[in-house]
Amino acid sequence: MAIRLPSIVSSKKVPKGHFAVYVGENQKRFVIPLSFLNQPLFQDLLGLSEEEFGYSHPTGGLRIPCDEEIFVDVTSRLY
Repeated sequence: MAIRLPSIVSSKKVPKGHFAVYVGENQKRFVIPLSFLNQPLFQDLLGLSEEEFGYSHPTGGLRIPCDEEIFVDVTSRLY
């Protein structure tokens, strides 16, 4: 069984219907579908972000304060 993981995009462009998040201490960039916003598991990650950073993200991107491995595990369940 294959598991689709969130794509990692090095360019600054984000495809239509997707958005970028920065995860972990190294702020690794992931580009994920907007449909994740409706998923309770992803909303839990957004709650962590709100608690840690509030709504101000000076880098312009959404930062999620969890380990990259946890992020990949959670988002792999959302496809």
